[in-house]
Amino acid sequence: MSWESTQLYYQQINEGIKKYLGGLHSARIILYSVDFAEIEQFQSNDQWDLAAKYLVNAGISIKLAGADFLVLCTNTMHKVADEIESQTQLPLLHIADATGEKIVNTGFKKVGLLGTAFTMEQPFYKERLSDKFGLTVITPNAEDRKIIHNVIYQELCLGHINENSKKEYKRIMTNLVQQGAEGIILGCTEITLLVGERDTSVHIFDTTAIHAQKAVEIALNI
Repeated sequence: MSWESTQLYYQQINEGIKKYLGGLHSARIILYSVDFAEIEQFQSNDQWDLAAKYLVNAGISIKLAGADFLVLCTNTMHKVADEIESQTQLPLLHIADATGEKIVNTGFKKVGLLGTAFTMEQPFYKERLSDKFGLTVITPNAEDRKIIHNVIYQELCLGHINENSKKEYKRIMTNLVQQGAEGIILGCTEITLLVGERDTSVHIFDTTAIHAQKAVEIALNI
């Protein structure tokens, strides 16, 4: 939802198209950039119905512009993904499905999840991974979940990279590994701005990169 991660999607999808098609090829993208401040207010006020309506209207605009399918460039707002898909009547590439497929292909069964408090604490994301893919998903303790959440909203969504926050994320990931996590899901599209594969001893599942790559494959029917 923030433009900080939107630019990653835009870059990675275009790079993916060029990789497969070569030359001067780039992606045909209809981009609806939201005012994230409005979305954040819906989230913090528990007004998910208004958030859904907002994004449904955005999806309808994208459909009218000629899109074949939707990519919702966020983990948290997949809480209302079903409403968006049903009311726009456009296929929606679910970020948890793309991520779950990637994890299953590695053979892992137990993964740690970092994300907003909504993604870590509510069932819409974790249960999709467990029900559809048979995964055991663990999250940090309450204090660490608060740290993860605050860094996302107060720093990463504003484009601020803080070394102390990176150290905290690394500590939290280490704790998840000690609890048996075979990999870590970066379950917020901004987290990849702060940490990556080199910051933990286990495999990182970067949902931004996974989602973007899957969008390329669907667009090219490969």
